[in-house]
Amino acid sequence: MKKIISAALCLALALCSFASCAKQKKEIQYVSKYNKNLAGTTLNVFNWGEYISDGSEDTVNVNSEFEKLTGIKINYTTYDSNESMYGKIKGGGVAFDILIPSDYMIERMISEDLLLQFNTAEIENYKYIDDKYKNLYFDKNNCYSVPYNVGMVGVIYNKEMVKGTPDSWSLLWDSKYKNNILNFNNPRDAFATAQFYLGLDINSTNQADWQKAATKLKEQRSLIQSYAMDEIYDKMEGENAAVGTYYAGDCMQMIESNPNLGFYYPKEGTNIFVDSICIPKNAQNVEAAKMYINFLLEPEIALANAEKLCYTSPNTAVFNNENYSYKDSKILYPSEKEMPKTEYFHDLPNTVRSYYESLWTEIKNS
Repeated sequence: MKKIISAALCLALALCSFASCAKQKKEIQYVSKYNKNLAGTTLNVFNWGEYISDGSEDTVNVNSEFEKLTGIKINYTTYDSNESMYGKIKGGGVAFDILIPSDYMIERMISEDLLLQFNTAEIENYKYIDDKYKNLYFDKNNCYSVPYNVGMVGVIYNKEMVKGTPDSWSLLWDSKYKNNILNFNNPRDAFATAQFYLGLDINSTNQADWQKAATKLKEQRSLIQSYAMDEIYDKMEGENAAVGTYYAGDCMQMIESNPNLGFYYPKEGTNIFVDSICIPKNAQNVEAAKMYINFLLEPEIALANAEKLCYTSPNTAVFNNENYSYKDSKILYPSEKEMPKTEYFHDLPNTVRSYYESLWTEIKNS
């Protein structure tokens, strides 16, 4: 009888504890009001992989919260590079309502009339976007895009496998780490590693400059374990590679999973980018898309994304939140003295793009 009473007591305590936790779970507070006028419709979102707070590790599931709030179903698809996203949009056949490309790709897509122009005054939470991320070169009048994340490219390395304290792009060409080096699996980012290392203009229209960078990448080819995008997570976290290059926010996530990993911005300079939310010209659910953009700018939703993704947030409500974990991060928010030399990618003429893409094919096949 004692055992039965004890078991019953334990069950009661457990249920009580569960109820207490349920009560304590904080509800998200929204600044804007949302309605269910579009409930039952579908919003097709095309985003980078690993690029939204998805409910894992007790985080906010951003898409689920939007669905609960509005009754709109989200059909969520991912890509691993600007180029693969662009190819899908340019090819037609599939209509998306939301895209999150990088700056230079937005510039290209605007020039090719692939993006819808909209009035940011309709986006109530646009007021939270920091002025320094408005009127940028790729969307000077803020008509086609709303900033989502800001980042820079750096080098991630295993401190147990790499000797010393590296600070240069040269680490990716160090023969000591042959078969343990990862570079980007897309031409624009991969070429930039060689261009910065050689002191070349990453936006050069001179074919000779691209040939110099290609020669440097061919030198690296025999040292490369693989060209990688999202695969870098498993390779670096699992200590299956010594050094790679990737976006700083993703590198921070890898470091949190494996403290043996280190990170730096190369002294020769690096790429800075702004990924922004856009609506494609052939979007089928434009009003839902605008609602979704506004939702992503909600202070608590933007904070959830910033905490999960570890990228620099362009949302002032995030940085001004005293509970924001990364506001003192030197990687995400370096001081003026610690800030590396940076350059944005710009869209390039078709002739230059075709040339470096053909060189990239040669490199990968060499």
